[in-house]
Amino acid sequence: MTDIVSAGWVTDNLDGLRVVDVRDGWEYDAMAHLPSAVSIPFDRFRTGSGDSEGMLPGHGKWASLLGSAGISADSDIVAYDDHHGVFAARFLVTAELLGHDPDRLHLLDGDFSSWRLEHPTSGDSPDVEETDYSVDPPEATPLVDADRVAAASDDPDAILVDTRDESEYAEGHIPGAVLLDWRDLVDDETRGLLPREAALDVLESAGIVPGKRVVLYCNTARRISHTYVVLRHLGFEAVEFYEGSLTEWEAQNRPLESN
Repeated sequence: MTDIVSAGWVTDNLDGLRVVDVRDGWEYDAMAHLPSAVSIPFDRFRTGSGDSEGMLPGHGKWASLLGSAGISADSDIVAYDDHHGVFAARFLVTAELLGHDPDRLHLLDGDFSSWRLEHPTSGDSPDVEETDYSVDPPEATPLVDADRVAAASDDPDAILVDTRDESEYAEGHIPGAVLLDWRDLVDDETRGLLPREAALDVLESAGIVPGKRVVLYCNTARRISHTYVVLRHLGFEAVEFYEGSLTEWEAQNRPLESN
């Protein structure tokens, strides 16, 4: 399970980690970065097929990106960005969907701005030895299709969650979905996840409670990925997500409702 880890944990375990900076390349070069971090900018892995199987890079492209950064299939990875972890979460979910062991994937709690307040940074790019990274997608993933989403609307043991903002939700959402803006789970001061009990209170106020199957959807992969990582970190065992757009949803003659 992808975990959310503190800056102190990263410092204590730095020697055994592959640290990945997903900010723009110029930020990595001009603004420094975590010690030993390699640069894999978000825009190098964000594109994909656009179909209901999710926005994933091709297997060859992903293997090349990670292999050239010195990452192997058994590496322990911690990723970060400078946007509360939302872009880094997408990197980690991509890794999980393409077969990297989720127990070896970690999201920095906070981001680069919060890290540098109390911890050292570096302006040097590390020397890395390229690897032959192997992509081995699992047979089952949390990605689901539109039929599975529609079924969740009528399932009392499931809850359908829209992770967009309030205005997007009001304009049109899948029937039966509740609203959870991913930013509601983030502390603006620490730039990291809310304390555990506060985060669970936010979720419960939206009707999202452990024990129910949670199905997420959004219009950006990074926001849905962040919510997925947070829910798994908080102990939600059954979390799925739909990465088809609402345009695709309507093209299948499926309804939307608005407030």
